[in-house]
Amino acid sequence: MPQPEDAPLRSDARRNRDRILEVALIELTRAADVPLSAIAKKAGVGQGTFYRNFPNREALVLEVYRHEVQQVCDAAAHLLAVHPPDRALRGWMDRLARYAMTKAGLAAALCKATTGGTLVGVARAPLTAAVTLLLTANVEAGTIRPDVCAEDFLLAIAGLWQLDPHADGPARAGRLLDLVMDGLRAGATRR
Repeated sequence: MPQPEDAPLRSDARRNRDRILEVALIELTRAADVPLSAIAKKAGVGQGTFYRNFPNREALVLEVYRHEVQQVCDAAAHLLAVHPPDRALRGWMDRLARYAMTKAGLAAALCKATTGGTLVGVARAPLTAAVTLLLTANVEAGTIRPDVCAEDFLLAIAGLWQLDPHADGPARAGRLLDLVMDGLRAGATRR
């Protein structure tokens, strides 16, 4: 009898799935058209196990993307727990910039494997929640202006995905994010 969709995976099944995702991230970043059989082989799982977890390329690529975005989003709460709100926000922005630049290779796989709009649906809710958490903490602390919403913030930093990670991308990201922070601080209730 098959398990229901939302049933928790056995520990060995969870390890197999996690290993597939780990290998897929590396391999898809290297080459967007890597054969799925090569990913399964490097992950040490059979074809049946692979396709039971990911029935097609799009399902695999979307899960890799969702998993990576979730890790970036989870960093928001961690940073707020260990830093003042404004430092947590700026640290998270740096984390997001590193993610955007180091995952440039994955972008080709995402474009090849997905249909228009799919990626936005996967990332929008967790990113909006992480940004809202950070912005709310900063507004409450009086460290940023109170009229910024998550959607405005995400539009303001959207240029991160255009930076070349191999040229001056990291330095340029730092300058751009400093500009965004300066803009967020303008009109803050506490200086």
